[in-house]
Amino acid sequence: MKRRNFLRLGSAAGLFTIMPAFARSAPEIAPGEFTEMTVAEMQKRMQAGRLTSLALTRHYLDEIARVDKAGPKLASVIEVNPDAARIAAALDKERKSGQVRGPLHGIPVLLKDNIDTADRMKTTAGSLALLDNVASKDAFLVTRLREAGAVILGKTNLSEWANFRSTRSSSGWSSRGGQTHNPYVLDRSPCGSSSGSAVAVAANLCAVAVGTETNGSIACPASMNGVVGIKPTVGLVSRNGVIPISQTQDTAGPFGRTVADAAALLGAMAGQDPADVTQHKPQQTLPTDYSAYLDPNGLKGKRIGIEKSMLKMHERIDGLLDKALEQLKEAGAEVVEVEYMKLQKLPGAESLVLQYEFKDGINRYLSTSNAKIKSLEGLIEFNKANKAKTMPYFGQELFESSQAKGDLDTKEYKEALEKINGVADALTDLLDKHKLDALCGPSTGAAWCTDLVNGDFWTGYGSYGPAALSGFPSITLPMGMLSGLPVGISFLAKAYQEPELIRIAYAYEQASHNRVTPGYLRSVG
Repeated sequence: MKRRNFLRLGSAAGLFTIMPAFARSAPEIAPGEFTEMTVAEMQKRMQAGRLTSLALTRHYLDEIARVDKAGPKLASVIEVNPDAARIAAALDKERKSGQVRGPLHGIPVLLKDNIDTADRMKTTAGSLALLDNVASKDAFLVTRLREAGAVILGKTNLSEWANFRSTRSSSGWSSRGGQTHNPYVLDRSPCGSSSGSAVAVAANLCAVAVGTETNGSIACPASMNGVVGIKPTVGLVSRNGVIPISQTQDTAGPFGRTVADAAALLGAMAGQDPADVTQHKPQQTLPTDYSAYLDPNGLKGKRIGIEKSMLKMHERIDGLLDKALEQLKEAGAEVVEVEYMKLQKLPGAESLVLQYEFKDGINRYLSTSNAKIKSLEGLIEFNKANKAKTMPYFGQELFESSQAKGDLDTKEYKEALEKINGVADALTDLLDKHKLDALCGPSTGAAWCTDLVNGDFWTGYGSYGPAALSGFPSITLPMGMLSGLPVGISFLAKAYQEPELIRIAYAYEQASHNRVTPGYLRSVG
């Protein structure tokens, strides 16, 4: 979708100049009026004077109080920004003066609680150990969002430490935020680790939200909560100011209820940051407006690879996949059966890389943060000393095994990293051999029951996995419903092929219309 015609490039400061048609005061928001409303429609109403950023921000704050804290008690938002209304009012004033920064001007955005914000909010990764960590500097992506005119609405709950503390953790649980619940069926998992971001978008508690992924932490929550999630190429979005796990695989990415909304947020987040060490270097000038690739005919002539082994795993998901493949074909794509999931079968290699890189990255982050705890060793000791609160259900064996590792010059680490780096080459060779524009498959199975005793019960799909290991981009969006639970489909492509993925996903979305508003059922049936 091209930029709305009310936006025109203005000053050298990067603002858009408009001639707004403001009414004296915007009408109050009626109940349910903004359920499923897109970012583009919000902008259209603000331009027409029928909506203000302040009214929209207050609406979402009210919804967080009504749905997240009372009502179904989703526990998706860990903290709201006490300055959100003030920021929104300032952006409204800017709009009235004739300046609009772009498609996100005045749009409320939630951030995962592992992303630094230099304001009155904390950045804790969901851990009680970092309750004193108030950042002195915005993460680079937050600077980008503020420059784009976004209202930072608050922070979202997550699987504590982005699900890198225990092998028996429950997705969406943190010692600071408690257990996040799936808004479709409340006793089911929201998946993780970007649980709160996906749930908040699904439940219409914000316009869009930011999550992070190392392996599946955007794709899986997007799938299980019926929203769109984009895991960008590693390096497209800066990791500076994001609490790290892996310099090889970490990336932040957008959630939206539509492909268009996620694309708008991606354009605002992405940007070159020379201080970030990236895995992939772009060979071309990167887009600044991903909305330009919203093509309803984007599947015509495309060759899409489907993993053979995913055609016979769960009969009801097979039915959803069969329907999706027919819709791809009807929209003009050719579907080719291939084998790509075997590329992620690297026994032990990913685990080793993540442990080494987590130790290195978290020690560097903590050493320069405002937190009193300055090392991984300190985190381990804090959790032991506060076990009743920090480890009531599961332990910290990943912390302890990471602490036992050496530095990044260790031979074991280098050999494991070489295996991981080989996935990108193998995936590129496969795409080139079959002349494929993208690969696809079910993102996950349907959500399992939340289990704080035994942890998560993975359902055997995870078609996004090779994208995580290779650093390549993937996009996940609704494929259908199974017993009231969303199931997603993921598309993945080569590095920096986000425009191609957005074309494909948008065309599939327009052909399928699978997004369903959550119903907050207590249990299936």
